[in-house]
Amino acid sequence: MSAKSDTNWSIKGELILNCNCTVFCPCVVSLGKHPPTEGYCQAWLGVRIDSGYFNDADLSGLNVGMVLDIPGNMGRGNWTVGAYIDERASEDAYEGILKIFSGQAGGTTGLFSMLVGTFLGAERAPVEYQTEGNKRRLAVGRKIIGEIEPIGGKDEEQEVKVTNTEYWMGADVTIAKANRGRVRAFGRVWDFEGRSAEICQIDWSG
Repeated sequence: MSAKSDTNWSIKGELILNCNCTVFCPCVVSLGKHPPTEGYCQAWLGVRIDSGYFNDADLSGLNVGMVLDIPGNMGRGNWTVGAYIDERASEDAYEGILKIFSGQAGGTTGLFSMLVGTFLGAERAPVEYQTEGNKRRLAVGRKIIGEIEPIGGKDEEQEVKVTNTEYWMGADVTIAKANRGRVRAFGRVWDFEGRSAEICQIDWSG
């Protein structure tokens, strides 16, 4: 497979993330230059792919879960990452998602190839991403069990957002909090209930 074809991909959908920050993640506005509120970052994230492809493989309808463990400022790298890829993915779709989320495919997620120091591996798993009202839930068996929802604002009909950023995930990020955020995965045992969370519409490509 040529390098050119390896970067022929696109994903549109939604991403949710819950981390150990006590208030909204400083990385969004500092672009990873400001340290997390606890001095280090531990997080789980989920991605719902509404439409997407990697070369000839259709990625539409698949979900991804990830665990991130970052020792300091996000922008300084040395990330430790593990991934769970939807068990419904075909072999080609699985390989494509793995290349996208490891940074090997370049494009929007290409930064991962420079920031990730340790890749714990990827596993096929039942990755469930659900939306109920304004709540989002991610379940990867009993390994990741999370539920987040947007925080309240003065106008109850509007989400509280940070907009027009240069954040790699997307320019507009909805500020949320975790109702549940339990991780028992890749040797990590975390619980981030009540901690920072975010929701982002994604449109990535390479």
